[in-house]
Amino acid sequence: MQFLVRMLSGESESNPSSKRTITFLAFLLLAVAFFSELFFEKKVSPQTFDAITYIVLGGLGFTASEKFTKKETSK
Repeated sequence: MQFLVRMLSGESESNPSSKRTITFLAFLLLAVAFFSELFFEKKVSPQTFDAITYIVLGGLGFTASEKFTKKETSK
């Protein structure tokens, strides 16, 4: 559980990052949709699958871009 909390947290340990949380939940939905089509033959519409994929890719891009931006230091 601590690993999940640390993964979803932003810069501070007490506040989880909403971008990481939404991206992680969208990734879980994407995985469920993929496995339901693969093993259970439940069809997910391609538009839904694409939309969730774009959310995951966008969230990963925004989260990764945080590492390369300059942070303002308070004086």
